[in-house]
Amino acid sequence: MKVVVTGSAGFVGRALVTRLRDQAHDVLGVDRAADADIRGDIGDPAVLARLFAAGCDAIVHLATMPGGAAEQDPAGARRINLDASMALADAVAAAGHRPRFIFASSIAVLGDPLPPQVDDETPLAPRLIYGAHKAMIEQWLATMDRRGALSALSVRLPGIVARPEGPSGMKSAFLSEIFHALAAGRPFTAPVSPQATMWLMSVDRAVANLTHALAIDASGALTLPALRMSFAELATEIARQTGGDTTRISYDPDPVLEAGFGRQPPLFTSAADQLGFAHDGSLTTLVAKGLNR
Repeated sequence: MKVVVTGSAGFVGRALVTRLRDQAHDVLGVDRAADADIRGDIGDPAVLARLFAAGCDAIVHLATMPGGAAEQDPAGARRINLDASMALADAVAAAGHRPRFIFASSIAVLGDPLPPQVDDETPLAPRLIYGAHKAMIEQWLATMDRRGALSALSVRLPGIVARPEGPSGMKSAFLSEIFHALAAGRPFTAPVSPQATMWLMSVDRAVANLTHALAIDASGALTLPALRMSFAELATEIARQTGGDTTRISYDPDPVLEAGFGRQPPLFTSAADQLGFAHDGSLTTLVAKGLNR
C-alpha cells in the first residue's frame, strides 16, 4: 500500500515507518522535524497538497500536541489536534477511493475518575482538552466512514514506554522517566504513589497493533488491550532487569496526576481482542522491550 504517516519523526512514528517499509509498503512520512520525508505542518494546505499529490491508499495519523502541552496552549491544541486533523481527513478522502484511515486516539477520551472497571461500554467523559479533541476526531472519522468517504478506525492507545529522555509535553512522562533513572542509577521522585495503577504498552506492541489495524476490516473506535500494573510493580521489574536500586525512588504524589494516570481500573477489551489486537503479554516482556528503546 501507499501509506502516509503523520508524526513520522516521533517516538512511535519512527518505529512504525520502519515496520511498514520492512513490510514493503510505500511509506511517506510527514513531520515538522528536519529528517521527515516531507517537513511541515499538517495544518498547512500546501503540505497536504504535497502529501497526497500521488494519491494514498492509507494513512496512520499520529501527529498531535500532547496532553500537558495542550493544557498550556488550548488554542494551539485546537489548531493541531482538531482543525488540522479534520482538514487532513478531508485531504485523505480526496486522495483515493475510500482510503484506510487509522487514528491514534488515546485512553484520555475516557476521562477521570474512571468506573470500577473499563470495558467497551464505558462512556467517554474526557476531562483534558487533549482527550476532548481526540474524542471529537473519533466522532468525525466515524461520520466520514458512515458517509463512505473513508474506511476509518480509531484505536485508543494507553501509556507507551519507554520514550526517549527529554521534554515530551506529556503529563505521563514519568512512566518513561523511571526506566531511564533506574537504568542509570539515578534517584527518582515519582509523582504518584507506589500503589498507583496504570495501563501500559511497549512501543513495539503499539506498532504491531497499528499495522494490524491497517490490515483488518473494522471501523469505529476501540480501546486497545494493555497491561495493568502498579507503579511499584513496574519499578521493581525495571530494577530487576537493570540492576537498579528501588530504594533510590521516593514518592511525592501529585493528586491530579494520581487521578489521571494512577487510578486505572481493570480493563476489558473484548472487541479489540476478538479482532486480533493484543497487549505485551507480561510485565517482564513489556519492561524488556522498553529498555531496548
